Amino acid sequence: MTGVSYGSAPPSVAVEFEKDLNQEQLAAVRAGDGPVFVLAAAGSGKTRSLVYRVAFLVERGVPADRILLLTFTNKAAAGMLERAEQLVGGSIRGIWSGTFHHMANRVLRRHAARAGLKPDFTIMDRDDSCRLISSCVKELKLAEREFPRAAVLLSLFGFAANTLKPLEEVVAERLSRLNVCAADVARVRELYAERKRKAGLLDFDDLLAECRRLFMECRDVLGEYQERFLHILVDEYQDTTPVQAELVDLLAAKHRNILVVGDDFQSIYSWRGADHRNIMSFPSRYPDTERHVLATNYRSVPEILEVANASIAANPDQFQKTIRSVRGPRAKPFLVRTACGEAQSRYVIQGIEMALREGYQPRDIAVLYRAHYQAMELQMELARARMQFVVTSGVRFFEQSHIKDVCAVLRLLANPFDELSFERLLRMAPGVGERTASRIWRDLGSRFDVSDSPSGEKVAMSLKPQGRETWEKIDSAFEVWRSAENRDEAAGKTVEAFIGSFYSRYLYETYDDAERRLDEINEMLVYMQERPSLADFLSDVALFTNLDAEGDLRQRENVNAVRLTTIHQAKGLEWSVVFVLWLVEGMFPLGRSLEEPSAGGEAEERRLFYVAVTRARDELHLCVPERRSSGRGCSAVCSPSRFVREVPSALMKTVWWV
Repeated sequence: MTGVSYGSAPPSVAVEFEKDLNQEQLAAVRAGDGPVFVLAAAGSGKTRSLVYRVAFLVERGVPADRILLLTFTNKAAAGMLERAEQLVGGSIRGIWSGTFHHMANRVLRRHAARAGLKPDFTIMDRDDSCRLISSCVKELKLAEREFPRAAVLLSLFGFAANTLKPLEEVVAERLSRLNVCAADVARVRELYAERKRKAGLLDFDDLLAECRRLFMECRDVLGEYQERFLHILVDEYQDTTPVQAELVDLLAAKHRNILVVGDDFQSIYSWRGADHRNIMSFPSRYPDTERHVLATNYRSVPEILEVANASIAANPDQFQKTIRSVRGPRAKPFLVRTACGEAQSRYVIQGIEMALREGYQPRDIAVLYRAHYQAMELQMELARARMQFVVTSGVRFFEQSHIKDVCAVLRLLANPFDELSFERLLRMAPGVGERTASRIWRDLGSRFDVSDSPSGEKVAMSLKPQGRETWEKIDSAFEVWRSAENRDEAAGKTVEAFIGSFYSRYLYETYDDAERRLDEINEMLVYMQERPSLADFLSDVALFTNLDAEGDLRQRENVNAVRLTTIHQAKGLEWSVVFVLWLVEGMFPLGRSLEEPSAGGEAEERRLFYVAVTRARDELHLCVPERRSSGRGCSAVCSPSRFVREVPSALMKTVWWV
């Protein structure tokens, strides 16, 4: 290490760097002063390298309180520091470590007055933020017309703050399906900011924005921290947002001892503000950077890595690297061609059973998918097979709020005495709470027959004008049912009318991921139309949710279960046996992700496939159904995903499963 001379006494126990690290890691850990760029491929020991870099700096006499370690979770930072302390003892106490938000909070607490904040400012949680935004919307009298809900507005404000994009541009991108005036959204943000200032409140995204503003406006404060931090280490740099990258550049401007660790191949979070360009532009922003590549993989067998290398090669604008395995050879990954989605589920269940017979534990097995709805059919089949599983990408399919909303329509078609379903639908109308809904139910004689138009009219007359208008849109969907000859076929059409007349707009106004929710509803409708009748479908759902509840109880007692997760949620994790579902065009890559401006396009979808492949240690099963049900006994031919087609067939073993 060259450059600055440090005076602190080194730890009493010397760290055995040469013994504990491979040559790639050792070179990165012992890098000199100045900017250092560490490209760390999947499974290459990046966390180990960061831990030893901290130990190396402390051993060389860098005071711990002059090191800043930025990670994406406080848990990750704590884990690194614990491991570093095991290496060099208490010498690392005093290091600044944690998330960007944690760092910003510390700075703002110390300089609240300079930042124009109250010294005892409170950080709101998401619920508090939404309540305050709702209050602002009402004060501006925007709640009297169709307008996005508070959760959607909070997401817009946060995305704009983290990406440094104008709010008007974000509104145009993300609310294109709603006729919303960007100026009205801006008025809400201005009033929200004013109310926060008066009350001494900050929301989560304000921490970074206010810290950046403080540094830009108070150069002496920025100078204090530029002097303080001799060395800055950043983990998962490919996931940084523009505001995070700018904060790092500001803090590193004086000493320029900045080491970033990341993998451009695993940049998959553009939808939440991460910018792939941050990592790609690092060498140009720091032309004298010292570059290191960690390409030795300790996780996966070589056959899996050959598929991973081939899968990512087609991406433009990336740092090309080839990952190598230290493990011995095993079987090739399986390219599983199944007749349909049902056959895919049967293959996965049999594959899980076989892995268990081979000695793997349930927790060693994972099923990955691009979107939550793609696992609906498998969840049903796993429940029928009484096979324990945990959904780590959210609640199980039929427990999601939007699915329960649609099922309330279906249950009411089947049972006019279903009070819970009626009240669930009615409470979507503005101004209707539990008491109002219960009163109207009693006035109806505890029965709502969707076939009876006067019943719907009676409900409408019981509501105030705004609630009446919404209920009339909901009730209009039941006209499809009232005029139908074949009631089982009409169930799906009634839901489609419900979505068209009311629920689609409700989703866009209420959630910032409305497209995903609509995809899941459509998949549920396809599944429903394949059941013999509406009653059979509702029985399946009831069976599934009851088995689900039993499973949840068992999971609390025993977490040794198969994992079902989206690939986004799987990043950073690994399993011995991995199944990847629905590798067909339109589902992976996901069709709408190729079209949306903020979704990252084909390149990010390919990186997502790479992440899926590199989660597997021993076995990888890539599932490609030949056909996909489109409802009412029809099916559509599926084209294998371009990501599968790009992998040379010789690298995989093809299995046909009907």
